[in-house]
Amino acid sequence: MFHPYKLLTPGPLTTTDTVKREMLFDHCTWDDDYKRITQRIRKRLLALAHASEATHTAVLMQGSGTFGVEAVLTSVVGPEDKLLILANGAYGERMGDIARHAALPHTLLSFPLEHSPDPDRVAQALREDPTLTHVALVHSETTTGILNDLPTLARVIKEAGKTLIVDAMSSFAGVDIDVPTLGIDFIVSSANKCIQGVPGFSFVICDRRKLEASKGKARSLALDLYDQWKGMDKDGKWRFTSPTHAVLAFAKALDELDDEGGIPARAARYRANNRLLIRKLTDLGFRPLLAPAEQGPIITTFLYPEGHTFAFQEMYAYVKSRGYAIYPGKLLDADTFRLGNIGEIYEADILNVASILSDFLTDHPSEK
Repeated sequence: MFHPYKLLTPGPLTTTDTVKREMLFDHCTWDDDYKRITQRIRKRLLALAHASEATHTAVLMQGSGTFGVEAVLTSVVGPEDKLLILANGAYGERMGDIARHAALPHTLLSFPLEHSPDPDRVAQALREDPTLTHVALVHSETTTGILNDLPTLARVIKEAGKTLIVDAMSSFAGVDIDVPTLGIDFIVSSANKCIQGVPGFSFVICDRRKLEASKGKARSLALDLYDQWKGMDKDGKWRFTSPTHAVLAFAKALDELDDEGGIPARAARYRANNRLLIRKLTDLGFRPLLAPAEQGPIITTFLYPEGHTFAFQEMYAYVKSRGYAIYPGKLLDADTFRLGNIGEIYEADILNVASILSDFLTDHPSEK
């Protein structure tokens, strides 16, 4: 029998009942009312990015966040271009996989998981290889929970005159990002992250001039960002079948973001959740992997207490049976697990899961 539980993950995440209820209604993709919903979503996304319709546009793309990232990389990096990928976790590495599969000219520059990419190394790489034209990086790298230093990296990249592509999957609308001020040319996120919708589509906020310049470069029919934009910009019609239920839920989630007080209020809630979570779990003997200066507000990687005798699956099953789903560690040699604190998660949830983990540790004492 299925028992509902809340998600302490970086997305998909726990949504409100009101967002879920929007999916009870079916909609025709050709309907004018539905197309108007799409157009309103696009305008509202630009506002969240501090961007103007005169200089920027928003493109919605069927599929998960990875589909959106692949759409950008394979649509805007032409055969005469070369991409520099900054990677300090699994999602930066995934951009490298996309580039290899699509035969994109690229260089992957790797950094330690526990630190934001070194801007001096980035500047050096750009000086040493003048053929580099585009740079892609992850803002909130959920492999560890680090929030990379986007303002500093963006400044270095734009001073070098390069096109900047940002995977802001788990940070957009949970962290305020002024896209025009930072000079971001393409920023990608997903419906089921900090706007607190459900899975089904990603979105890209684009510099109009850079998007226009990508015409004819796409290596994919379905993921052609330029063609998707031209059709959608005309009247709100998606080129291929759109995830109508997810779109309706997302429109409601945008309303609820406004009701909460916009990005400032939501960011404050996420940050407060994160601080409380770290404090409570540290008291139990779990240690955060990252230094406070590197830790982002979205998800936190914790090291197990010294001398622990349990496996992750034991802890997972114990916590899930009491109402919460947690995340395993990723790409690390040490024993770790991760806890996200975004979505419909509040102080009471953080206190509840800390109490559950305290009980679990009592039932599974460490070796002395």
